[in-house]
Amino acid sequence: MSDFQQKHQTAFSHSRAIEAVLHASESPVADKQLRQYLHISQDELDTALIVLQQRLSTGALTLAKTANGYRLQIADEFSPLIQQIFPQRQETLSQALLETLSIIAYKQPVTRVDIEQVRGVTVSSHILRQLFDKGWIEERGYKDTLGRPALLYTTAVFLEAFGLASLDDLPEMPELGKIDE
Repeated sequence: MSDFQQKHQTAFSHSRAIEAVLHASESPVADKQLRQYLHISQDELDTALIVLQQRLSTGALTLAKTANGYRLQIADEFSPLIQQIFPQRQETLSQALLETLSIIAYKQPVTRVDIEQVRGVTVSSHILRQLFDKGWIEERGYKDTLGRPALLYTTAVFLEAFGLASLDDLPEMPELGKIDE
């Protein structure tokens, strides 16, 4: 067997092992964990992930990289079918919650007053509580102004819930309005 064939066979084997680990895991698995589990280098992992992505390209699953690592998920084209068969899985988020979350994601760090200025309405404590309970936002520090309001940020849980590896993956957003510094 040639060196190329050996490397391809090894990458294929590693890709199958990664697929098994991701299937069995209840949460995303980080690069470091995959390397440790399989006793492979970063280059070998990168090659195996490419092979896995190619193998999955003809199936119903896709390989997704989130802020917390890799996971397998159902391809977008099957979302309508899954929602039809399993309607209880679909969670409806209110317009006010989505607007509030969007402002935090795109303009962070923000305070509650900043959100109210952009939305033009008072932010409900219930909406913020929902976002905190889901683990999508957190308080990190305080703004150096009167009353020292808490600064709100999105979390890695938010990124994972929306299938994002980083905030850079957010789609382009029309101008939300200027938040006073």
